[in-house]
Amino acid sequence: MMEQIERVLDERVRPYLHGHGGEVKVAGLEDGVLRVRLLGQCSGCPSATITTEQLIQEEVCQAVPEVKQVVLIQEVSEDLLEQARAILRGNRGGQA
Repeated sequence: MMEQIERVLDERVRPYLHGHGGEVKVAGLEDGVLRVRLLGQCSGCPSATITTEQLIQEEVCQAVPEVKQVVLIQEVSEDLLEQARAILRGNRGGQA
């Protein structure tokens, strides 16, 4: 089933996400619930939940009926955290 899910993601979801500088990674599948992470520019995007519900869930559930729901694992990317740290260090006026 995971091969089928990855094929749907490759053919129907990733091309759209790549156009926005993003990516999707499957984190796991249990009891019909597919858990995914959005990466790149899509990570932490305000539209991430909508992307998951209207694009990923719709495409995967339609093609793989065993998947009943797609859940987005939301977390802040390490790149974004490092950018925030750099900004905060720069705004301290040289103080450590």
